[in-house]
Amino acid sequence: MTGFFLVMGLLSENAVAAPKIVVTEKDKSILQEKLDKFTKDSSLSTGDLILKIGNDFMGTPYVGKTLDLSDEENLVINLRELDCTTFVENCLAIARTVKAAHPSFETFIAELEKIRYRNGYLNGYVSRLHYFSEWITDNTAKGISEDVTAKLGGSKCIVSLSFMSTHPGSYPQLKNNPELISEIKSAETRVSAKQFFFISKEQIAAHETGIHNGDIVALVTKIPGMDVSHVGILVKKDGRVFLLHASLSGGKVETTKIPLADYLKDSKNARGIFVVRAK
Repeated sequence: MTGFFLVMGLLSENAVAAPKIVVTEKDKSILQEKLDKFTKDSSLSTGDLILKIGNDFMGTPYVGKTLDLSDEENLVINLRELDCTTFVENCLAIARTVKAAHPSFETFIAELEKIRYRNGYLNGYVSRLHYFSEWITDNTAKGISEDVTAKLGGSKCIVSLSFMSTHPGSYPQLKNNPELISEIKSAETRVSAKQFFFISKEQIAAHETGIHNGDIVALVTKIPGMDVSHVGILVKKDGRVFLLHASLSGGKVETTKIPLADYLKDSKNARGIFVVRAK
């Protein structure tokens, strides 16, 4: 973990213990640059702020598994390298920090923990919102975001989660701590019982008018036991909707060159999308 340092977080109300924060001076510097740059835009909607911040990350390298530095679950802050989920989470947390009464590193820490973990508190590996369908329901319950898929005309979508509990070898923390698998399975069962809606990829173009700049999108997958394969931020250009995302294939944060509906047209695994709007 060369170049990283650990600091103790603030004790969140009702939290079991304050999270350990893994951060570098470079990450703190990037955060301060974003706060300084976007404070003047604090009156914008959260969605518009998310999009401006997302665009400011353009070109940031894609790096996967940046949260899985060790078996111990810490609050990892990495603004130098992003995967699709951390890109979305960081943009949302920075936007909420900009709009807070006292924008600061400490405020950002609290926002990121609230967004990333079940009920807003880091309490071990299992408390992280690993499945994006649960990320949606949990952040809706916390008043951070709203699932607007049904309002946009989405149809019912069966979510049946089992991938993590049946593939523990793909997750070092589960492989090294098999006692956690039953807790993951319980979460999968609980989330699978909830009702979800999605917009099929064939219907995306027909529902573009209701989408807002800065809406968060999750790509619903056909992979058995999984819910979502990728997430990003939606951008409207010339009446069409494009995807701003941390791209594995592109190796960086970028915007798709073609509208999302066309981008997904030939995908074998994508079924459609969930659309989430920040409050």
